[in-house]
Amino acid sequence: MKKACITATAAFALIAGNALASGGAHWGYTGDTGPAHWGSLKPEFEMCAKGVNQSPIDLTNFIEAELQPITFNYSGLATEIVNNGHAIQANYTAGSTITVAGKTFELKQFHFHSPSENTINGESFPMEGHFVHAAKDGSLAVIAVMYKVGAENEGMKKLWKQMPANAGDKAPMASQVKADELLPQNRDYYRFNGSLTTPPCTEGVVWLVMKTPMTVSKEQVDQFTHVMHHPNNRPVQPVNARPVLQ
Repeated sequence: MKKACITATAAFALIAGNALASGGAHWGYTGDTGPAHWGSLKPEFEMCAKGVNQSPIDLTNFIEAELQPITFNYSGLATEIVNNGHAIQANYTAGSTITVAGKTFELKQFHFHSPSENTINGESFPMEGHFVHAAKDGSLAVIAVMYKVGAENEGMKKLWKQMPANAGDKAPMASQVKADELLPQNRDYYRFNGSLTTPPCTEGVVWLVMKTPMTVSKEQVDQFTHVMHHPNNRPVQPVNARPVLQ
């Protein structure tokens, strides 16, 4: 019961998109509150230091498996865009879901990191998007999309037009943005079990990393990093005994 409560609380904290959502403790990506210190900032964050199934990771040494296709049932739109001080996040209307191995998760929000948090065969990407889904039992599934520099991304162009410049600010979406615009058409994926990549670093998160990257322009990456002021990626964590399936 205790584990389930922690998972549900972590799901709410992540979905809330508040810079202080993780129990009110200040954390960041640099200095004394950076990733190397997260585990000691607050007792509730101890998993950041002690966990054995932490995210992100370097995806490599893949194990061939019969992964079922992800069933997407996306129908909604982004409702608002938030600068929570740690990432730029778009909150989503209710009702859009994915089904993975018979379990259904609802899309709550998506947000971005630069450079990428996960790496693939040691390769880092300029940006990574996390599409955060929650099941009715509070468990989480995150679809990760890598973005490489190339053609301008139309979905991101509409998002960035309304990107709040200051931490704590949010804005309603003036133009329609669908999650599909930020996902590759090829939905082949890698799968591993991991954690939240931000405090409290709760484990038990299903990670679904798209194999095919999308493109963003260099200007779009620069826009994001200018607003964030610093990289917002947690370093890769030990894989330990976890299989990475493909």
